[in-house]
Amino acid sequence: MSNRTKEPIRVLVADDDPAILDVYRHILSGGGAVTSSAASTLQDLRTKLFGSGSPRLATAQPPCDLTCVGSAEAAVAAVRSTLDKAQPFTVIFLDMRMPPGPDGAWAAAQIRTLDSHADIVITTAYSDVDPRKLSDRIPPADKLFYLEKPFHPHEVRQLAVAIGGKAQAEAEIRQLACFDSLTGLPNRAFFRTRLHQAIELAKHHARQLAVLFIDLDHFKRINDTLGHGIGDQVLQTTAERLTYSVRSCDAVTRPLPSDHLHDLARLGGDEFTVLLADIGKGEEVAAVAARILDNLAEPLCLAGHNLIVTPSIGIAVFPDDGEDMETLLKNADMAMYSAKSTGRNAFLFFSESMNEGALKRLSMENHLRQAIERDELRLHYQPQLNLLTGEICGMEALLRWENAELGSVSPTEFIPLAEDCSLILPIGEWVLRTACQQAKTWLDAGLTLARMAVNVSVLQFVQADFPCLVARVLEETGLEPHCLELEITETALVTNSENTIDTLWQLKALGVKLAVDDFGTGYSSLSRLKDFPIDRLKIDRSFIQKLTSNPCDKAIATAIIAMADSMNLKVIAEGVETEGQLDFLRTKRCDEIQGYFLSRPLPSDQAEDFLRKMMSADPGTPFPITAWNLDPFDASALPVLS
Repeated sequence: MSNRTKEPIRVLVADDDPAILDVYRHILSGGGAVTSSAASTLQDLRTKLFGSGSPRLATAQPPCDLTCVGSAEAAVAAVRSTLDKAQPFTVIFLDMRMPPGPDGAWAAAQIRTLDSHADIVITTAYSDVDPRKLSDRIPPADKLFYLEKPFHPHEVRQLAVAIGGKAQAEAEIRQLACFDSLTGLPNRAFFRTRLHQAIELAKHHARQLAVLFIDLDHFKRINDTLGHGIGDQVLQTTAERLTYSVRSCDAVTRPLPSDHLHDLARLGGDEFTVLLADIGKGEEVAAVAARILDNLAEPLCLAGHNLIVTPSIGIAVFPDDGEDMETLLKNADMAMYSAKSTGRNAFLFFSESMNEGALKRLSMENHLRQAIERDELRLHYQPQLNLLTGEICGMEALLRWENAELGSVSPTEFIPLAEDCSLILPIGEWVLRTACQQAKTWLDAGLTLARMAVNVSVLQFVQADFPCLVARVLEETGLEPHCLELEITETALVTNSENTIDTLWQLKALGVKLAVDDFGTGYSSLSRLKDFPIDRLKIDRSFIQKLTSNPCDKAIATAIIAMADSMNLKVIAEGVETEGQLDFLRTKRCDEIQGYFLSRPLPSDQAEDFLRKMMSADPGTPFPITAWNLDPFDASALPVLS
């Protein structure tokens, strides 16, 4: 049994005779006895409405939510009022003649301009009314009905029920076809239709409109780490906050009341759009975008997880950024990707230069997909120094890409791209295997190397078979597990989900070392840090750069070192570039350093020369050393530990 059969049918009746309205009430709503003022003329009304048979009045099932008015103007006003409240009438009965004001046909034409979905029934006792002319005047014909008096009460009742049921079924079909089942917002198809209509209206009235293309930052990580159930709740909350953001900007956007929520849509996944019709200045659009940024970035707690989900927003304005729907959507999408590339949690207006950026991104992605096959990827190795012993305690493998057409591509450009298009999975496996093989080669050659550090992306880490992949690579390369350290970003640990902890313990069971990379930049709870089987914290370079001049950075670095010491964890500071930074870290008893003060990342052959030179250095005086930062690598300039 469908739910719609249980819902009351919203019915409007317009007739200038109060006694006749009483009879409609009795038939359609089961409102009890007819009023005393109409009782004396009830028999006459029965004859007028239902003929000489005067059948017994019966009530309708299912019940109707009935509104009665006494004029054509009042009928139009009632329709407008219910549309403003998003509670439109399903069936509207209009008496053809309602003197002294306009007739039912006038009311029907006015109502049709307000609500294209309402079914209208014209009732009349006059034979001069031509139903075909009425249908031509008030299209569509399949939504205009004609009922001639006298009629049986069963006709009124059944007509209301049948039309109401049909309308509710059509509404359900429209809901499924045009609205997103998860968020309740219009879907891609509906929004495209709405945008096309808005563009045509803007052309006709010489107006501007804007399209906002919204994408949630790092949403895939939520699905991968917390599951799709939490991801769905995030999308629902986003839809609610978007609705609130647009509603609170009514004075700016001035949408039509009946189309208010149609200016929002979920295109799919974590992509949303907002249509701002009839805008004035660009500042108005920026104000809406800023409001959306603020509302969506509010913290939310779902299933015990505290999340901050930020959006990136691209804006395209008609007609400056496109005079048709496809161009506007494409340019808004490009602007959104530009907002992501500039740091996310921001909005950008489209500019022509973004076309070049989009083409570059597409070209880069196509080349990156073939980088492994074409042997374009390389690993460089940056030494890590033990401050107590003055010995090299490890190497960090850092990815580089050299393409014949693009040249040397910065990791800050291609690694985020690889993560966005999931290429980081095969690339990450290549990095892991290559780094392990290189470490094994150096160790077999008699070089001293305590560990090889390899970065692990969030997408890699959340794969269910990641521990198995690590075990397989270790077996294939022959590297001892304790010689491998996996650097996992704080972001990957922020959820502290059961899967995260389980993966960490599986890796630990293999015998590999675990380090938290970029420590201090994420949102991890320090109270949960003790639950992770980690060996080392890496102080993020952002706290090291101004270490000698910024009191806050000094305090943070000092606190991290002290906390790690109390938890029996090692600490390594990355990005050390000056002697002042080194002196501070050594004073605070930081265990290890890494950075240009010691050495830039080196190709494998130069890294091998570095290790050999360090092994041959006089170990009598462990530290300090003289820094160097040479390119190309000059082995004669290596520091002497004496």
